[in-house]
Formats: sequence, C-alpha cells, structure tokens
Amino acid sequence: MQSELNDWLQHPPEGCSLESFEPLTKWVIMMQGPENAAAPGLPRLYDGELFRLQITFTERYPLEPPEVLYIPPSPIHPHIYSNGHICLDILYDSHNGGWSPALTINKVCLSLRSMLASNTDKRRPAGDQDYCQRVGTRSPKKTSWQFDDDTV
Repeated sequence: MQSELNDWLQHPPEGCSLESFEPLTKWVIMMQGPENAAAPGLPRLYDGELFRLQITFTERYPLEPPEVLYIPPSPIHPHIYSNGHICLDILYDSHNGGWSPALTINKVCLSLRSMLASNTDKRRPAGDQDYCQRVGTRSPKKTSWQFDDDTV
C-alpha cells in the first residue's frame, strides 16, 4: 500500500488528485471529467465536471480488488449508478477477466476516465432507482455484475 501511495504521489494519473489517504486503507480521489473526447467527433460530456472516488482497500489487496465507488453525486453514465456503484469488470473478481493483482489505482483511474471520455449517451443505467433502493448502502462488491456491454 505504501509503495502504491508513493507511486501515486510521484506520478498521479492525468486529471486526478488525492484528496485524502487517512487511514491508508481508504483513499478519496478527486477526478476531473475528461476534457477531450477519446475519439474525434465524440461529445465532451463531462468537460469541467469534478467527481470524487472512494477507494477502500482490504487486507488481501492487491490479490483482491479494492472497493471503488463514486461519492454521490456520481457521473451520469450508463454504467454508473446514482449511488456511486460502477459496473466495470476490472473492479471485481471475475473468472472471465476482471481484477488482476497487476492493476493499480492509477490504472483504475485511467480506465474510469477513459470510460467517461468514450461515452456518447449521458444517462443512468436501466433500473437505476430500483437497483439503488434494493442494495442500499451495501458494498458494490456484493452485487452479481454481468459485463456484456463494452461500448461505453
């Protein structure tokens, strides 16, 4: 954890800054919405917006993924629920890809900003309100995610 923190402090990902890391097992990251679209012709849906991420590490990190969620208000995106839960395979253990101990929080942040930059439809996921009511404040890691849409 300490070496990852040192790496972050020396080389933070573009558009991200560390707001707090006390205790060391819980980080809060400020993330700017991407200024430029990932490809020519895509809209700049999040330009000028600022988001906060909460990263909670377990004792088994990096062998298992940390809990990663947006602190509401979360970005309006087809894979981000209004309670801050994120449907992105690298954030969860999965037999078909998913988390790898080679990933770092720096790489997770780059993936999240890329996900925002490539989005062309600023809307919530289908069933957002029902999902948020059903899961309440439990960890997104307790949700059984299905990763079948890699277009956004």
